[in-house]
Amino acid sequence: MAGRFFDEWSIGDTLEHEIRRTVTETDNLLFTTMTHNPQPLHLDVEAAKASEFGQILVNGTFTFSLMVGLSVGDTTLGTLVANLGYDKLVMPKPVFIGDTLRATSEVIALKPSKSRPNAGIVTFLHRCINQRAEIVCQCERSALLKRKDS
Repeated sequence: MAGRFFDEWSIGDTLEHEIRRTVTETDNLLFTTMTHNPQPLHLDVEAAKASEFGQILVNGTFTFSLMVGLSVGDTTLGTLVANLGYDKLVMPKPVFIGDTLRATSEVIALKPSKSRPNAGIVTFLHRCINQRAEIVCQCERSALLKRKDS
């Protein structure tokens, strides 16, 4: 099990997740159609070329999902009770096909659970960064994690 228990985290802990992912046209096409998103900027090359971006934009919800997915192995794998919420989601830069993305996570809050003595809430600040060192997505994730000694 790679994830950490609630009592193994400290505020300020920061992780650079090792897994990186180059986004492909297939990733964007499948995710966009699977989620029934008809936005031409994600699917129509000609419409995207005519936009201010001049090319296909990767679906932002794919970017968000990838960012969280890249973090799971190091943060909550095997210790998660439930994700409680995602807050302050921002996408300050666009993602394009061929961009290589990586993620970082920082613990910004810890709170023992009042209703579950065997668990606590860890709040992570996740960032997704492209090959140009630009933040392309960021959010806070609150996760209810098991305690080690429970």
